[in-house]
Amino acid sequence: MNRIITYLRELHAGKIILWCYLIWYIVMLRFYFEPNITLWLNALGISVVIGTALILSVMPAGGIGAMEKWAIARLFMMPFAVSSFAALIKNQHFTVILSPRWSENLLAAGACSLFVGGVWVCKKTK
Repeated sequence: MNRIITYLRELHAGKIILWCYLIWYIVMLRFYFEPNITLWLNALGISVVIGTALILSVMPAGGIGAMEKWAIARLFMMPFAVSSFAALIKNQHFTVILSPRWSENLLAAGACSLFVGGVWVCKKTK
């Protein structure tokens, strides 16, 4: 538990935002999940292609071994999330990432707010 609190205490704004993206994705995934294997295989394929391109574009002179492992993972997870999210919300009348159902948006925003509040509490208590 101490490792989690330390991790949350050390999060900077950029990673807090990335965590909120993931929280939003998971909440919407709960409402719009499709068990279609083709959708998930396509998302995985796009993740491999785009993730590899992203790694090649940001790889330091020391090679991939010089990169943080979680940074590498994020470069693959983001294209997976984007492509699967786009497929899941197709024809669902979303506005960018906002569901047409305000209750879903409020749940996702509430979950993000709880996370940000938890991070704030961790940063304020030592």
